[in-house]
Amino acid sequence: MNELELKYGCNPNQKPARIFMKNGELPIRVLSGRPGYINFLDAFNGWQLVRELKRATGLPAAASFKHVSPAGAAVGLPLSDVLRRIYFIAPDAELSPLACAYARARGADRMSSFGDWISLSDVCDVSTAKLIKPEVSDGVIAPGYEPEALEILKTKRKGNYNIVEIDPAYEPEKLERKDVFGITFEQERNELVIGDDFFANVVTENRDLPGFAKRDLAIAMIALKYTQSNSVCYVKDGQCIGIGAGQQSRIHCTRLAGDKANNWWLRQHEKTLSLPFLPTLKNPDRDNAIDRYISDEWDDVLAEGVWQTLFTQKPEVLTPEEKREWLSKLTDVSLGSDAFFPFPDNIDRAARSGVRYIAEPGGSIRDDLVIEACNRYGIAMAFTGLRLFHH
Repeated sequence: MNELELKYGCNPNQKPARIFMKNGELPIRVLSGRPGYINFLDAFNGWQLVRELKRATGLPAAASFKHVSPAGAAVGLPLSDVLRRIYFIAPDAELSPLACAYARARGADRMSSFGDWISLSDVCDVSTAKLIKPEVSDGVIAPGYEPEALEILKTKRKGNYNIVEIDPAYEPEKLERKDVFGITFEQERNELVIGDDFFANVVTENRDLPGFAKRDLAIAMIALKYTQSNSVCYVKDGQCIGIGAGQQSRIHCTRLAGDKANNWWLRQHEKTLSLPFLPTLKNPDRDNAIDRYISDEWDDVLAEGVWQTLFTQKPEVLTPEEKREWLSKLTDVSLGSDAFFPFPDNIDRAARSGVRYIAEPGGSIRDDLVIEACNRYGIAMAFTGLRLFHH
């Protein structure tokens, strides 16, 4: 098969729509559902991301995509008891490394991952399928599915869940093309390999980049290769905890991603963990309530007549002082940027979210000020010399 008709394009009025190969066969099989135009954009970008993460780290990887940017991406490291709680996973649930990767990718920014497209680096196993089943998701792409896992996934959406299998041996042509306003753009694919040596040029007084930091920086930079620019990514313990995508101003990327990283950490505060939810409340409603509870708009969920619809008893406010004290404990965060930081304000903001390690291309006329800011906070920063714009 070298062509697949789609229901419509980006929007329902954009018909006809299809994906096709000019040469050869499509490297995918649709096992269930009817994926759409944006679904496949998410799927193919996500697949590239997770296979690169697997190659870079040697660990199973997963990504949660929305609107052609990752909401989260991670590798398969074990989950702590606290992470299991904030990701709504039972303490006794058996998790494979691939399942851990998806739990992390989905869990870091659950608000953005609502209705995601899932990408898996490895054959989807039963453990991972069981995690996916209760989540609101558009579909999944993987290099294969265990028979029982496939049957579990086929029960989603009344049998219409989108399940795509991709040939892991497929490699595209070196040149890629796309049409805009009837004009064809052509460029060489970005085949840049990101590994430990990518971070060799440390330019700060603190030159210590431990192994976990290099791993996390690699995860950040690989995620940014497939994130709409401008983009910035915070990573901790093998998972993206905040991605700021598609902003015209880099400081807005850094703030957006930093706020997401802070929210991920605030969800681990004991007051948040102890929220007395009604047992009938579904996970998406819990996500929404938690997001508002830890924000400055906490009164939206604690107002009289509202909290009774969410909780068995009225929770205490998580005060600004408690938030500041808790956020001060967030540390050892790695930060990647797809282009240089033009001003040191990005470093000031990053430091407030526990950033200790940074990778960015360098090349700004204010590099000296950015380095000086890193030195002030004791941050180790590497200049990679290579930009990672993606559009």
